[in-house]
Amino acid sequence: MTEYEITVDLAACDGIFACLVRDDRFEESEDGLVTLPDSERNGDELTATFDDDRLSDAEDAAAACPTDAIAVREVPEA
Repeated sequence: MTEYEITVDLAACDGIFACLVRDDRFEESEDGLVTLPDSERNGDELTATFDDDRLSDAEDAAAACPTDAIAVREVPEA
């Protein structure tokens, strides 16, 4: 499995939700933007780390975001 991090720039997110169609871990939050399970919010940045076989789903969600608010990066092994 590959460990990877999904970061969402909530200041850039417009609540279009193209990501939800590509990766069902993305959900609409109470503020009309996206959220992820087990994520941490620091100001306008939302971050979640996963260790599963769904990296391509996350990358598809990021590519579908019309505001480029989602970034996905593999976490280097320690």
